[in-house]
Amino acid sequence: MRKLLLLLLIALTSNLVEAQFIKEKSITASIGYGITVPEHSYDDVSSGGFFIQGEYILKIRSWIDLKPYAGFVITDSDGKDLNGNPSSEFAQTTAFLLGGKVRFKAPIPYVAPFLEFGFGASIGKFETFTAFSDINRTGIAYHIPYSIGLELGKNHGVDLGFSYFNQPGVEQVTGAINVGINFPLDSK
Repeated sequence: MRKLLLLLLIALTSNLVEAQFIKEKSITASIGYGITVPEHSYDDVSSGGFFIQGEYILKIRSWIDLKPYAGFVITDSDGKDLNGNPSSEFAQTTAFLLGGKVRFKAPIPYVAPFLEFGFGASIGKFETFTAFSDINRTGIAYHIPYSIGLELGKNHGVDLGFSYFNQPGVEQVTGAINVGINFPLDSK
């Protein structure tokens, strides 16, 4: 009974404890052009569409952030390769994205380059049809997110970047060319 009461006390008071290593908190909203490409194909094909993402940013140091995220991507094939020739190969996605990333950045004023890596899940519909793959799947697929870009402005309030989500289980990579705006929540 004592263990149960102790566990209950810890659970109820844990909300009151704030981690000392978090320096600032903010939210970033990003929007961009979504892209899906198959991992392996004879034709150079890609599908275009729409990408949106929200991130909760926990600043640890001036050069590292933790970033839980949620987003949505929808891409649709136009039946052509990158040269405009007809192609039967395609990869397209309609998915909700959820996961966490770590951002490493150069703490440079006004223009700070960054790299991100993480792990997450895509929930939705995935189609990959090439000479190597015939996948038509609905459900959950894990993904490995990675991004490269720049934080711009005096307080690094604007993100400009390329975000990718490698989805090995459905043999495709979904990504985006995106721009984001950062909204500070508080600072210490």
